[in-house]
Formats: sequence, structure tokens, C-alpha cells
Amino acid sequence: MQNGTMFQYFHWYTPADGSLWTQVVKEAEHLAQLGVNSVWLPPAYKGKEGANASGYDVYDLFDLGEFDQKGSVRTKYGTKEQLLEAVRALQSHGIQVYIDIVLNHKGGADETERMMVRRVDPEDRNQFTSEPFEIEAFTKFTFPGRQGKYSDFIWDHRCFTGVDFAYNLGETGIFSILNEYGEGWEDVIDTEKGNYDFLMFADIEFRNPAVREELKKWGAWLLQETGIDGVRIDAVKHISPAFYNEWLDHLRSIKPDLFAVGEYWAPGELTLLERYIEATGGRMSLFDASLHHNFYHASLQGKNFDLTTLFQNSLVASQPTLAVTVVDNHDTQPLQSLEAPVENWFKPHAYASILLREGGYPCIFYPDLYGAHYVDKGQDGMDHEIFLDKCAHIEQLLEARKRFSYGMQRDYFDHPNCVGWTREGHLDVEGSGCAVLLSNSEDGFKDMEMGAQHKGKVFIDFLGKHPAEVNINDDGWGQFPVPAGSIAVWVEKK
Repeated sequence: MQNGTMFQYFHWYTPADGSLWTQVVKEAEHLAQLGVNSVWLPPAYKGKEGANASGYDVYDLFDLGEFDQKGSVRTKYGTKEQLLEAVRALQSHGIQVYIDIVLNHKGGADETERMMVRRVDPEDRNQFTSEPFEIEAFTKFTFPGRQGKYSDFIWDHRCFTGVDFAYNLGETGIFSILNEYGEGWEDVIDTEKGNYDFLMFADIEFRNPAVREELKKWGAWLLQETGIDGVRIDAVKHISPAFYNEWLDHLRSIKPDLFAVGEYWAPGELTLLERYIEATGGRMSLFDASLHHNFYHASLQGKNFDLTTLFQNSLVASQPTLAVTVVDNHDTQPLQSLEAPVENWFKPHAYASILLREGGYPCIFYPDLYGAHYVDKGQDGMDHEIFLDKCAHIEQLLEARKRFSYGMQRDYFDHPNCVGWTREGHLDVEGSGCAVLLSNSEDGFKDMEMGAQHKGKVFIDFLGKHPAEVNINDDGWGQFPVPAGSIAVWVEKK
């Protein structure tokens, strides 16, 4: 048996040199050795910016770096052939592959069309600020570079609920398209901005049955073409849950064990995540945005943060089997739209909290293993050079998850500046079991129970941060210390 650990193999500023897929091939064995058994890859299809597109500006879902469209054959990450090689390399090392998909919108249409719309108040999308009038907008997707291979479906304005640019007026805004599939926006869980169906570009109209059938066809094609094991679904808060119920049921009729995790980013709003899980009948896991929110604030507040509340209002506390836990991701990294990076000093605390506990499916962020360096404009309009250091002890924490983090968990969240837990271990994993402590202030210690099977054993700090040896007494208890402002992971001395 081995714990599941996911790895996000990209960040927002991954170089646009087409090398990522070949890099994945080279790193597959190393990731497997670290204990990673699933990799989340970025959107693999052509975006509106071609070889410079991160993939969230979806142009052609059927172009995985195969056709000369938007100025290039390859995507930002490489060619289709290189993608398939990366998938095979990961799977050959026992690593599942999840591909990022974005079905909320499309950008970079090939032609304009004329259509009737109403202007929308961007802060309250339920309020229309004009009577119906006609605009010309980019909503027709013919994919001339692909010439109908794989699908001859033409996307037009009947496939979209709204657009953000009126071409004939040169006007940016939100324009609700009047079509036969429903008045106004689709029903979504979130009431932010009145109705948050519309996010950007040309917003897909899921009430159109032809659209749903085309996306089901594409999903089945993606599974067959790539052999992936799962999907990470972008921006689910902006899409009707009913569509994903239908779409995932269709894909699982082909691949019953398909894994799916959705991005419903609502920091500190656990109720919304729970409502979405209910609306989708538990068909997909969700990223634990609430837990990330707690990590971020804990890293900013230092010793003033009450560590006993670290898992308060988190998805992993309420739905541990459906929570994918993260410390950071491509949206929360510096200079991005949801910028809220966890401070370096607290990252080992956060990773210990997702890797060495019982609940949740932890996901490691690329820069936290490899580091990152990039330059981009901030909200002040100025260029900022960013250096992201790898997380201290990340390889050891991954190894500790792989070797020790098994069995019954006992929590000791009883002090605002020092908390801990133990994992009793499992008979099927030799030498397993560990005691973990976090401090955000002074040196600390805790009397914690490891279990009677560990009596008489000696424990040492696996991270090498504390020199002590802890003796487990006849009742299975030990007194475990932790250095000030740090973490300790105590395991059986060999």
C-alpha cells in the first residue's frame, strides 16, 4: 500500500518554449521515487495565443499540438506526440495522469457574427443596463487549420451565453446573448456578482443540447486519444453543476474509474463547496480553497495565529474523501489573479499538514519542489522579478508520507502556538508510524500517544532539526519536542 500524492507539474509562468512535455518524461522516474503517484498536467490543447497560451484561453479542444493554428503547431508545452510520450512515461512508472480542462469559455474565434444582446452590470450580472440591440462579436469557430479532423462541429453565437467584447463598437463589457436556450444566465451555485455564470471571453451555453453532445464527444475522444486517468476541471463555480453530472457520467460509462477534481475557488466559504458537492452528487473532488486560506493567513500572522484553528472550516475536515489539499497553485502564486502565496517559513508546516495526516488527497505545487523565477507586471503596473524558492524539507516530507504516514490518527490541537498529531502505523508498512508537531512561536513539546505496539521503541526527528531521542513508554506514549517556529517529524529509530 502507498499513500496517494498528486503533483501539479506546471505553474503560470512555465516557459513557453515547448519543452514541458519532454521535461515530464525526464522527471517521471524521480517523481515516482519521491512517492508521487499522480501528475496534474496543464491544459494540453491550443489556446487563442497559440504557442504562448497557457491553455485557459481555450481555442480548439481537439488540437493537442497537432495542427498549424494560431501561429504554431505546438502548444506552449510541446506537440501532441510529445504529450503522448509524457503520458506513457508517467504511467510506465506507476503514475496516473490528470489533464487540466477548461470548458467554461472559448477565445480567439475565427469569424465575427451579428447577434442580439443586452448590456449587463458587471457587478450585478442579473441587472441588464440596456434594451436588446445588435452587435458584431467573435463567436464563430471553424478551426480552418484542422479542417474537420476529429470533429466538424462549428461553434457559433447560439453556443454561447455572453461575450466580453463588441467588435463593431470597439467596446469591452459584458453582453448577454439573446438565444432560444434560456433567458439570461444559467443557474450556478455562487451568487457572487448576482450570478457568476459569465467569467470571460465567449461563455459557453450548456443549455444548447448540441453543445453538450459535442463536449461529451470530445471527452470520449480525449480519453481514447491520450489514455489519461483523470481530469482537473477549471472554473466549475461558473458552470451549471447539471452539465458536469451529465458529462462525467458519460465519460465514466467509458472509463468507470476516471478521477475528477474541480476548481471551485471560494476561500473561507466552505458552505459553497459543500453545496457544490451536493449538487454534483459527489461526482468530483474539490480543491480545499478554505484550507489554503487558513495556511495563507497563518503564514502572515505568525505567532498571533491560533494553530488550533488551522483546519477550521476546511473541506478536508468536513469531506475528507473529496478534498484535494493544496499549499499553493498557479492562481495563488505572486502576480496572479488570486495571489495569496503562503510565506516560505510556513510552507513546511502546511505541507506537513497535508502530507502527514489521514484525510485529503495532497497536491504538491511545481515551484515548491523545483523553484521558479519570472518577471511580470503587478497591480501597480510595474515589472516585478519573482524568485520562488523550493520548500524546505519537501523531499523529506514526501518520503515521510511514503514510508511512515499510515494508521490511526490522534490529534493534539490543544495549544494556540503548538499542535501535533500521531499516526499509529500499519502492519502492512514496515516501520510506519510517526509523530508530527508544528510550532509558530517558542520551543514546544507534547505528550502524545503512539500506540501500545510502539512501546520500548526510540523515536528520532526524521528532519534532523531536533537532536533528542524520544522513548515510548509501556503505555505507548512519548514526550515529543519541536524547535521554535518550526516542525518536527518523529519516526522509529533504526
